[in-house]
Formats: sequence, structure tokens, C-alpha cells
Amino acid sequence: MLASHGVFEEHVAPAASSASSERRYSLTEVGKTLVTDAEGLSYAPYVLQHHQDALMRAWPLVHEAVLDPATEPFVKANGDTAYAHYGKNPEMNKLMQRAMSGVSVPFMKAILDGYDGFSGVGRLVDVGGSAGDCLRMIMGKHTHVREGINFDLPEVVAKAPPIPGVTHVGGDMFKSIPAGDAIFMRWILTTWTDDECKQILENCFKALPAGGKLIACEPVLPQDSDDSHRTRALLEGDIFVMTIYRAKGKHRTEQEFQQLGLSTGFPRFQAFYIDHFYAVLEFQK
Repeated sequence: MLASHGVFEEHVAPAASSASSERRYSLTEVGKTLVTDAEGLSYAPYVLQHHQDALMRAWPLVHEAVLDPATEPFVKANGDTAYAHYGKNPEMNKLMQRAMSGVSVPFMKAILDGYDGFSGVGRLVDVGGSAGDCLRMIMGKHTHVREGINFDLPEVVAKAPPIPGVTHVGGDMFKSIPAGDAIFMRWILTTWTDDECKQILENCFKALPAGGKLIACEPVLPQDSDDSHRTRALLEGDIFVMTIYRAKGKHRTEQEFQQLGLSTGFPRFQAFYIDHFYAVLEFQK
């Protein structure tokens, strides 16, 4: 079955008769992503996270969210929001952090190779930085970034490992965000409504100096749908957001992101398409 889904490749050795044919299997490029690499990372925790009991209970309710936009499948199935549920379940929270590390590192490698927007930044704040993997990689590549602030919920940063040059700070991005020359975030705006995104962006604007910028890495929907692998992945991701966050999240187009920035005071906006799934969005003050 895994071979039919492209995880393994089947090799049939020639034999005198079909009954005696020997079948062997090797990993495909997709399968290799599920194997732990030299850095201890893989996509396997991300796959496991998507198949936890809490999520499996929510998937059958997706049709209700389609019929009634006020329905939140995860809340209806589990009695609490995804963020609250993870906060109350240490094992789920641990798996989520491993999953985020597994997908963050390959994406960050693409960012560091193809994006030069960190020049001139001395103090960088990562909003929703989890274990601090993104900051560690950015500061390793851009040594002029002398200070990193890993900002996340208190229960998240409490388990974050020590990283040279990085301070783990617990707090609430809806109340305030630590000041920095630039602010970095990944997969944050996608999980909130337009009004909540505006509140986050307004707090980012307050935390930045004149000329400072918010660097947001988010899935960006194409203006028009097509049958490319990228568009399919983005639309499938949109359904995932619908299932887990529903009213508190959605994928957006580039134009929708730009409008969010303009409405919160950011006069300049650029989008860089570097990764097959994420785009780098610059909101400059």
C-alpha cells in the first residue's frame, strides 16, 4: 500500500516464473523525508500529529464547517480549542514541537539560501518561535544578528532548550510583542481571523522602529486555482486550518495579506516565493 502511495518504490527481480519473482522495496524521495536525518529531524512527527486521536475525531466534522462557517470541528469534537488542548496535554504539546521542528528546518534552509532580508538586523524577535529552531538557524547564518528573542506562550518557552544569544520570553502576542529591529513569524497569521491578524500586526508595528520590518512566512493562495502540486498542497492546508481552527484561521491571497498590512499602518509590502508551500511576506514600517 505504501508503494502505491509513493512512499516506497517496488523492484521486481526477473525470475523464471512470476510465482518465484522476488520483490524488493526502496525509499522514494517522499519516504526519505520520514526517516530521521543526521540532525535528528524528519517529517514523521508532522504526519503523526495529523493522525492523533484529537484530530481524527475532528476530521469527520469538516462537512459541518462547510455548511455552517461558525462550526469549529476541533472544538466540537474535543470540547476545547486546539491551542488550549495542546496546553493541557504535555505529550501532544511535545509532539507538536517535534513536528514544527521537522518542517521548520527544511523550510528555513530554503529561506537562508534564497532570502537576504535579514541584513542590518541586530535584534530579531521570533513571534511563536516554539523551541527556537528558526532563530538558531537565522543567527547561525547571519552572525550580525547579535540578539534573538524567542517569544511564545509561557508553557511553550518553558520547555525550550538553551540557545546561545537567544532569550526565551513568554507572553501574549495579542497584548504586546518585544521590541526588535525586525520581527519574524511563521504560520501565525494563517491561524487567526482578519480582526485578530490586525491586532497582531498593530502590536508588531508598535514594537518596530522606523524602517523596521515584519518578516512573515505564510502559505499564500494563488489568485486563481490550478492543478499544480503547489496549489493542491495549499488548498489541502486550507482544509486543515478549517478543521483545526475554522473561524480563527484561513489561507489568504497575496492581495489579502497586503491589505491587512496597509490597514495596520505598514506602507510597504513585498512577497517572495521561495518555498513550494510558504512565501516570505515583508511588511515594512
